[in-house]
Amino acid sequence: MLRRAAAAAGRGLRGPLGAAGRRQRSGADSPDGGSSDRGPRSDRAPKIYTRTGDAGFSSTFTGERRPKGDRIFEALGATDELSSAIGLAGEFSSEKGHTFVEQLHKVQCMLQDMGSNIATPLSSAREAHLKRTSFSEKPVLELEQWIDSYSEQLPPLRAFILPSGGKSSAALHFSRAVCRRAERCVIPLVQAGEADPNVAKYLNRLSDYLFVLARYAAMKEGKEEKIYVKPEP
Repeated sequence: MLRRAAAAAGRGLRGPLGAAGRRQRSGADSPDGGSSDRGPRSDRAPKIYTRTGDAGFSSTFTGERRPKGDRIFEALGATDELSSAIGLAGEFSSEKGHTFVEQLHKVQCMLQDMGSNIATPLSSAREAHLKRTSFSEKPVLELEQWIDSYSEQLPPLRAFILPSGGKSSAALHFSRAVCRRAERCVIPLVQAGEADPNVAKYLNRLSDYLFVLARYAAMKEGKEEKIYVKPEP
C-alpha cells in the first residue's frame, strides 16, 4: 500500500485517497456510481491495476522511473510488510482488550508518512516535494516516551527471551523482527543522503518499542515468556 500510495502521489493524484477517494466522497449512492437524484454519471472508479509496472519499473513520488528492485522499493515493501504485521498484532491485542492498540494504529499511520519520505529521493526532490514528505524527530521522541513508560512496569530482563507469551506477544515479536529488516533496508538510503535520518531513527526505536510491548502484553495476559536454554551437548 505504501508503494501504491507513493506512486499515486507521483502521478499527481491529490491526497492519500486519489481519484477513488474523490469518487467515494462525492456520494455514489446508485450502482452506476452516480448520485441517485441526478442520474448516472460518466466517471467511474479507476481500476486497481495500472499496468505501468509490467516492464519492471515503478515511479517515485518525484516522478522518477526506477527498477522495482531499486532499494527505494525494497524499503517501501519492508515498511508495508511491517505495517501489516503490526495490524495483525493489533487485532490479537484488541481481542485481549489491550489499551495500547491505539498506539499501534498511530504507528501504522506514521509508517505511511515514512513511506512518503522514502518514496521521495532527495536527489530529485523539489522544495514542494520536501514540504509534503518531511519526517521530523517528534515521532521518535514519542516512541521513547512510550518505551520508558512500559519498561518501568516490567520485571528486570535477566535472560534471552524467545518470541512467545501468547498470540499478542508473539505477533508483536514478529513485528519487531520485520521492523529490524525494514531498518536494514532504510539505512543505505539514509547513508546515501536519499532519505531523512529520522526515518532510520524511528525504525530503530520502533523495534525497541515492539519488544517492550511484547513483554508487556505477555505480563498483562498472565502468559509465560519462554527463555532461551542452551541445549545439552
